[in-house]
Amino acid sequence: MEIRTTAGYRLFITLKVDSNRWDSIKKESEIAVDSVVGAGGDVKKVELQEDGIIFLHVDASNLNHQKGIISALQTLENVEVHAAIDGVEAIHNGGKIDVVSRLKLEDGDDLAMAYTPGVGRVSSMIANDPSRVWDLTGRRNAVAVLSNGTAVLGLGDIGPEAAMPVMEGKAVLFHEFAGIAAYPICVNATTADELVAIGKALEPTFGGINLEDIGAPICFEVEKRMREELSIPVFHDDQHGTAVVTLAAMINACKVVGKDLSSVRVVMLGAGAAGVACAKLLLSAGVGDVTVCDRIGIIHESRSDLKGEKLWLAQNSNRNGISGSIEDALKGADAFMGLSGPNLIEPAWLEQMALDAIVFAMANPVPEIMPELIPSNVKVIATGRSDYPNQINNVLVFPGFFRGLLDARAHKITNEMKLAAARALAGVIEEDQLGTENIIPSAFDRNVSVVVAKAVREIAER
Repeated sequence: MEIRTTAGYRLFITLKVDSNRWDSIKKESEIAVDSVVGAGGDVKKVELQEDGIIFLHVDASNLNHQKGIISALQTLENVEVHAAIDGVEAIHNGGKIDVVSRLKLEDGDDLAMAYTPGVGRVSSMIANDPSRVWDLTGRRNAVAVLSNGTAVLGLGDIGPEAAMPVMEGKAVLFHEFAGIAAYPICVNATTADELVAIGKALEPTFGGINLEDIGAPICFEVEKRMREELSIPVFHDDQHGTAVVTLAAMINACKVVGKDLSSVRVVMLGAGAAGVACAKLLLSAGVGDVTVCDRIGIIHESRSDLKGEKLWLAQNSNRNGISGSIEDALKGADAFMGLSGPNLIEPAWLEQMALDAIVFAMANPVPEIMPELIPSNVKVIATGRSDYPNQINNVLVFPGFFRGLLDARAHKITNEMKLAAARALAGVIEEDQLGTENIIPSAFDRNVSVVVAKAVREIAER
């Protein structure tokens, strides 16, 4: 199978050539590039200096591949590997975000207006009329990205400290795609009571709370209680951001394969937070049926081990009452949706799906099945990765969704908002532009957050 390189394993390499002659430096740089390519690396940038220094930006596929590329360069006779730095680690040095003042303080008058004594009058204005906090502070544009680090990406329960880079990244995306000031808040809290108490304590500072990477089943209780007890919108992105973007992709995939949403049967592997939310939103959008599988097998009403959200799934999905394994569920299915883990699906199982099937293998970074292994009866393939077509990524949802909530000063999130956001997102791609490799817009399509925000705001302002 072809090695897929990615910027997620980029190297910043500095080479030293034992010569100051430009022709020698250029020749050795070409040899170095050939060596990297020969080792399977992808050279993204080459810079030469007259003092014999060569800078390379090289993408690898994993940590072992990084080491192999460096080893290949170390065998070159006339070139010394002066430094080889993990690019991802380098850009995280010092963190990814900062607080930048909107004001310039150039003299004592500025200080007197922005801080004491002037600021006291503004605090008094808010004390007399608390609603003015929305106009006189940054609260109207502030979101807390709240996590306890118990379900981080594909890494699991790694703790709040290790969750910080992810939450900082989330804050970067909020700002970049929707102009929202988001703050990473990673906390030592393991119970629902603790997390709800933290959310309530944070409420005066923020216009909304984005729950992130909190493990199931506690995440369901935390979100439910926060939505009931807080007067600002609370959105668990792992659940609802995933559900919205997945529904949008499914709407367009069905158009590409010529099947009506109301007639397709979707098989889902993964009954955690994302899986439950996706199943619920698909059903409320009118999908024909959803069959959900967990580690044991198909979720159905005859199973005695089910409770909570899985019991809800047993009672409201799998309308034909089938039982067995994921392989059994896939027989004749129109679509597969993976929200589980790497390499859990065999190509032969997908061969038993319907003609012109749809496969969303969304486990990240390694999907349930690599696209190269998917059989020909599958017409549309999507993953969570950026190096394949049709990347299904929450960044298409949460910036615009919160932009709409904040602009409307919404207090709650409704299912109608999620459906509207999904349909709006699907509509970003004109029908004559839809294709097997174009069912969902790019994360860098700046129209996405605008369209999603408008759809959410219109519902919120009704």
